[in-house]
Amino acid sequence: MVKGVYFQIKTPSGIIIRTTIDYWNRIITVKHPSIAKYESEVGDSLEDPDEIRRSKQDIKVHLYYKNIGKVYICVVAEHTNSQEGYIITAYLTDRIKEGEQIYVKA
Repeated sequence: MVKGVYFQIKTPSGIIIRTTIDYWNRIITVKHPSIAKYESEVGDSLEDPDEIRRSKQDIKVHLYYKNIGKVYICVVAEHTNSQEGYIITAYLTDRIKEGEQIYVKA
């Protein structure tokens, strides 16, 4: 495990996505405070997403979506190589955004 890692989760494509406690706190206090109470769902979104899309702007960036009722949790992660990556941000959204669909849960 990388030093300072708060959590790391293996995605369906085998990529290990991680974040540090400092960066997670930045997400939930500065970037998207509304996601703070959904920490376990953020993990679920990476481990068992309903859909994964690749960003149109950056092929290293992937968006992991998980439906939680009327909204989706979207976890945005950069894949640094074929084995690992890190969380850029996480937020609630009412719909799945554009981008290349690379995975849909069966």
